[in-house]
Formats: sequence, C-alpha cells, structure tokens
Amino acid sequence: MLDTETMRTFTKVAECKSFSKAAKLLFKTPAAISYRIKSLETDLNTQLFERTTRTVSLTLAGQHLYEHCSQWLLWLTTMPEELHQIRDGVERKINLTINNLLYDVEAVTELLSYLQEKFPFTNFTFNRQVYMGVWDSLLHGECHLAIGATGTESLDNMINIFPLGEINWVFVAAKNHPITHLEGPLSNETLRKYPAINIEDTSIYMNKRVAWLLPSQSEIIVPNITTKLLCHLKGLGIGFLPRSVCQKYLDSGELIECQVINERKPSPLSLAWKKSHMGKVMCEIINLFKFHHSLASSFLKNIDIKR
Repeated sequence: MLDTETMRTFTKVAECKSFSKAAKLLFKTPAAISYRIKSLETDLNTQLFERTTRTVSLTLAGQHLYEHCSQWLLWLTTMPEELHQIRDGVERKINLTINNLLYDVEAVTELLSYLQEKFPFTNFTFNRQVYMGVWDSLLHGECHLAIGATGTESLDNMINIFPLGEINWVFVAAKNHPITHLEGPLSNETLRKYPAINIEDTSIYMNKRVAWLLPSQSEIIVPNITTKLLCHLKGLGIGFLPRSVCQKYLDSGELIECQVINERKPSPLSLAWKKSHMGKVMCEIINLFKFHHSLASSFLKNIDIKR
C-alpha cells in the first residue's frame, strides 16, 4: 500500500501540486502517476487530494500523510549513515548538564556546533543545574555527562570524574551598602540584618545545599549567577560571588570586598560522566577537557585551573 515508490510519487505530487509536473520529474506518464495516486486513495479508503481542472491540493488527511511520508523518505536517505555511526560506536543521544556557575551561552553554542558537525546523527540535550542538582541529574536523571559536578571525588562507583579546578569566593556588597562602612571582619550578628542573595539548589532527590545563609536572615532567591551579580550591584543584598565573576566590579569600585568571620572555602568542580554510556561522542567531549581544547576552556572562565 505504502511502498517506497508510492510514497515518492505521492510526496512529489503534493510538492508540485500537479500530476503532469510530478510525472516529468519522476520520468513517468501523467496517467501512471494518476493511477498510482488513485490506487493509494482506494486502498486507504481516504481522499488525499482535492482536484480541479487546473490544480491539485492536499486534503487534511493528505497533509497528515505527507508529513509522515516526508519524514520516512528522509530517514531512508540518512539511515545507512546512521547505522554506520551506531556500528562504529557513536551514541544516538547525549544529555549534558552544566553547572550554573560555568554556564555560558556562547560556550554552549560553540560546543554544540562542533559536536553537530562531527556527529550529525546524535541528538544533544543541554540543561543547567545548581549545586547538588548537577549530581542529582547524573545519579537520578538522564544526564550522561556533567560539566562542573561539585567536589573531586565521585559519589558513585559508576561515575568517573576529572577535576577541572576550583571556584574562589569573595564576600561583596554594593559600594553604598551600610556594611561597607564598617571595619571587618564583620560578625554574623551584623550580617544577618541584611538579605542574602542566593541561587536555589535544583536537586530533587538529593539534599539541597544553601550557599550562605545565617539563622534568622532573610533571603532573596534568584535563578542564575548573572541575576545574583546584578542584585549585588543594586545593593539588594549581600553574600559571596565567584571572584572571577565580580573582579572587574571590585576594580571599578562598584562592589566592595568585605572581610567576614566565616570565609567561604574554594569550591572544587569536576567533569563527571557515566561509565555505562561511553562511546565516541562521550570520549570526544571528555578529551576536549582533558587536553584543554579552547571549546572546553570557554566553560572554565570562572575557574582557577590547576594543572
């Protein structure tokens, strides 16, 4: 009923909106084309074309069939190469998670462009997570590889890691904020009077972490590091920021570094991936980081790299 030749004939008529034009392109007679389409409609017991003396156009049922036939014919064209890639160990799908602290729009776009060109039949999904949400996506989600998992030790023996470096933190406030006029180190009693600006941990199954929040202190929750930085610049609250993110504002005087009693220790981050999903694509991404390719370096702007 829907053999390859019939599908090609049907889609060509739909695209040309003419039996005679389709016949020329397919090197058939108009009568042969018309007969094949009529036989298809009879077999399906469904009218696929509206016919007039001058034109033919798809019915709603014809439009539905055209969409599926087009997809099927396209897949038939690419299918041999897809099978060859699967045979050669190229994964059909890769899900990547990126730590919010390392997420960069241009870095993601450049990496995706590179991977799509090299592995055109692999489907890629990128998502952003915060703190333990990165590990959560690896251990309990569909993530295959994470850029910026916290720590330098794996939380599961089925996951390998490669240390990337660490985030160094600095406690900041806007230049006109009241605490910038006080001598440090500042006590917790002084700091808890002002809101802490935080990004909520996106973990679902694992215990959420809070970056910095004192007992009885109010909190402003924002979705990403860019918003957190802007809130600090506006003087809406206080807290820690990666030094690399705010250094130029410290240099300009828009933000002031404050000394506090409990400084935040550097946060080591790692590349982490599932051992069970190792194929050519995963190896390619891992090697980009291991051998310090510029595509990988674009994700590490906020990290102090230790080689």
